[in-house]
Amino acid sequence: MTSLLPDSLTESLLADARRDVIGKYVVGALITDEGGRVLLLRRRADDFLGGLWELPSGGVDPGERLEVALCREVLEETGLTVTRVTGHVGSFDYASRSGRRTRQFTFAATVRATGPITLTEHDDAAWADPGGLPAVSDETRALLAG
Repeated sequence: MTSLLPDSLTESLLADARRDVIGKYVVGALITDEGGRVLLLRRRADDFLGGLWELPSGGVDPGERLEVALCREVLEETGLTVTRVTGHVGSFDYASRSGRRTRQFTFAATVRATGPITLTEHDDAAWADPGGLPAVSDETRALLAG
């Protein structure tokens, strides 16, 4: 990865989450192609929120920088390498499978395509037009609407 987020941004995001008593942090990647389509992954039917389409995302390990977690999760879930994190595009809260208050911090990212998308946790991937999204959460839909 070629750029780190400003410490002031990440500290502000994390301070807000601590103030709001958020128990778990997740990062999401807003990855677009040349045509402005967004990369979405579909959760397996037998998974929590099965069948729902989502941005590549995953949990932040204790002490892990947000952008490091983002790069790790994108690589784990898609096989794509993040080359740059360009900024925070929004956050939303939800209850995890265990009921923990969770905050997803979503960042715009660019990737270096090294071949086809390789799925490890999802059953499908698609490049979707933000104006014609499949079944995504209301929070994801609002985030993509800007």
